[in-house]
Amino acid sequence: MPLLTIGINHNTAPVEIRERIVFASEHLAATLQELTALPGIEEASVLSTCNRTEVSCWHNSDNAAQTLIDWIAQRHDFHPDHLSEYLFIHHDDDAVRHMLRVACGLDSLVLGEPQILGQLKTTWQAAKEHNSLGRHLDRLYQHAFTTAKQIRTETAIGSSPVSVAFAAVGLAKKIYGDLKKHTALLIGAGETIELAARHLDSQGIGKLIIANRTVERAAKLADEFKGEAIALPELPERLADADVLVSSTASPLPILGKGTVESALKRRKRRPIFMVDIAVPRDIEPEVGELEDIYLYTVDDLHDVIEENMQSRRQAAEKAEELVDAQVDTFRGWLNSQDAVETIRRFRSDAKIVGEAVASQARRMLQQGRDPNEVIDFLTHTLTNKLLHAPTSSLNQAARAGRSDLLEAALEIFQLKPHN
Repeated sequence: MPLLTIGINHNTAPVEIRERIVFASEHLAATLQELTALPGIEEASVLSTCNRTEVSCWHNSDNAAQTLIDWIAQRHDFHPDHLSEYLFIHHDDDAVRHMLRVACGLDSLVLGEPQILGQLKTTWQAAKEHNSLGRHLDRLYQHAFTTAKQIRTETAIGSSPVSVAFAAVGLAKKIYGDLKKHTALLIGAGETIELAARHLDSQGIGKLIIANRTVERAAKLADEFKGEAIALPELPERLADADVLVSSTASPLPILGKGTVESALKRRKRRPIFMVDIAVPRDIEPEVGELEDIYLYTVDDLHDVIEENMQSRRQAAEKAEELVDAQVDTFRGWLNSQDAVETIRRFRSDAKIVGEAVASQARRMLQQGRDPNEVIDFLTHTLTNKLLHAPTSSLNQAARAGRSDLLEAALEIFQLKPHN
């Protein structure tokens, strides 16, 4: 099974490395084209989120792993040896198991979180649109989606409202207590920000401001929660209003710098701001965290908060892991069956040709006025002889050559019970 997945995630690399290994969505077409042009790479996909970047491929090369490592390193200005210490590498069954675990949220920072499944579906759709998927990876993605659905149906892994956004809001509540008198500023308008807005709204946040590069998107989300939408250039002026700030954009460069935050603190008369930077690359310069009255958290810092909500999901994850192992076997079975597809197709095609030829003879006999019973006997006898001629001839040759293995295989293939 020449399947390979290489990447980094929150377990293998810190945020300062992860934010350097990101494939921008606007360049995905060119990225996939480059990938499938590499020696031996037949099919490929790229998953790139705030906590992981990974490349999956179907290949025909003994050097596929090193080829991918060199390519990723070159794309992101790393020395291959330096990059390798942060990478995970999965082959064959392990690569299948990895994708199934990712789809189910078993490999996420927040165990069982559902957002990754949507991101995986987006990855699959993009690879299909850019013609980098073949039948092997396409089938694997479909199998991953089915497995994720099964696990969410049969286990309680998604029953607790735990996510990075939920953890961020929970921490804000611990810091401020009642949120009704406080203002939250959310930067971005994607799924994570929408989740943060929902959690803040459920906790009774006093005021909600949503900033985004496209004001229309911000307004659509803000209207749902009776909030206010602003454009990103307005951030320096409105930052002083925020008691809680959550940022998650796709910007390649920081949106908030130390100077801007210092100015906002002065206007707030040093009242603290709780900030959560969920973005990778980071939206907030790390130096902002050095300021007094600023409590800055990244996705890595939220780990301890998330731990408090994980026990029930861990119990469900044990059953989920068993289901994943079973589904790895199922996928391997499908792959093994592909080896027989061409043989079965040729066998059926040859049988169809024989059947059509004999049926044509039978029709001519009926047209000549022959007795239908005679024609049916002819059809049965001739078709049986023609279909069994090649197999019986091969079995006779096998017997003469002492090939008992072929004779035993014939018993199994044709489901023949030996005579007592």
